[in-house]
Amino acid sequence: MQNQKMYPVMASVAIQLTLGTAYIWSVFQTGIANSIFRGDNAAAGLTFSLLLAALTVGSIIGGKLAVRFNTRIVVFAGGVILSSGFFLASFVAPGYGWLLWGGYGVMGGLGMGFTYATTIACVQKWFPHKKGLATGIIVSALGFGGVVFTPIVEKLVIDFGGSGIGEPRTFMVLSAVFLTVCTLGCIFLKNPPEGYTAAPAASNTPSGKLTKDYTPIEMLKTLRFYLVVVSYLLACMGGLMMIGFAKPIAVSKGLAETATIGVLAISMFNSLGRLLCGMASDKIGRKNTIIILLTGSAVSSLFVTVVEGYLIYVLIAIIGFFYGGLISTYPSMTGDVFGAKHMATNYGFVLLGFGAGAIISSQIAGYYKNVAQDDVSLMFPAFVIAACCALAGIIMMFVLKGIDKRKKHSYGQ
Repeated sequence: MQNQKMYPVMASVAIQLTLGTAYIWSVFQTGIANSIFRGDNAAAGLTFSLLLAALTVGSIIGGKLAVRFNTRIVVFAGGVILSSGFFLASFVAPGYGWLLWGGYGVMGGLGMGFTYATTIACVQKWFPHKKGLATGIIVSALGFGGVVFTPIVEKLVIDFGGSGIGEPRTFMVLSAVFLTVCTLGCIFLKNPPEGYTAAPAASNTPSGKLTKDYTPIEMLKTLRFYLVVVSYLLACMGGLMMIGFAKPIAVSKGLAETATIGVLAISMFNSLGRLLCGMASDKIGRKNTIIILLTGSAVSSLFVTVVEGYLIYVLIAIIGFFYGGLISTYPSMTGDVFGAKHMATNYGFVLLGFGAGAIISSQIAGYYKNVAQDDVSLMFPAFVIAACCALAGIIMMFVLKGIDKRKKHSYGQ
């Protein structure tokens, strides 16, 4: 049984590692904006937003298909869709930005969604007592993928002609990587035997303590679902703004020669935050962890335009850590609050908040980056908005804590 538990973990880590290329969009941002969209940062950033938004739809569809068929089929299909999307994006040219939005954005996001939530749900079922740790390991691989792929992608872009020229051919290489890893990885994915997750203490997590498995329809009828979704939308704003614009912000601060460090910093600490905060949430509770992370995110967002020199890389790393912690804690909280049985589909619905936040944050940051041009201080309003959103998310977590406390008493616990 021990080997059976580890195969899905290792396969999921490998798959999520390749999906981490989503978090290095800022490597492509400037070149794509200048070559395809005539310098429009918001239009280029929309590609990244569409990918994350489509990921939420793909997670819902993939979750339902995983219940009807099996995890392997869904992950394989996701790899094919993701690979096909990047292959389509490799033909992008000026005046044909829709190829990028449809290929990299929509198809890439749908394929990622098929694989993302499905692998998380699969591994959580094997580790019902340590959902935070299990989720942290899987999604930290997604974050670490940015560390692995950043220098590779930078080298590919240069070898294929440099910024503004080499991006499309790089998409073609990534297309082959996605197809290969997802095809091989899906072979080792399977859910535990029937009844494995029915262990008596499976739902006794620090923040859950509720044993009911909600179907998606039942979940959608609860106030708690909407609190979780909207808080997720608000929570991810600051991190997504920085992920999409880490390199341009570093360049604006006169660090063009070392700007890639910003991408590496946010990727590495994004991964570290996912792992450590996932573990911490098993100890202190999901909602308490989210409140702490949102507080840190709100404060750090206000310093983006203030810090100078290499300190910007430190701040980028801090924002990445808080963001990564939030991303690893929300899946575990979804499993705690709404049960493990329909986790893949339910988390897909929760990801609607994340998808909406991705679109909103990129348009806000893109707008202010267009306004700022080379004066990054003019982006300050964007990060003030992110900080205010984080504060609103904290309030929602306290409301959710109150509702769950009453629910716990109603179960006689």
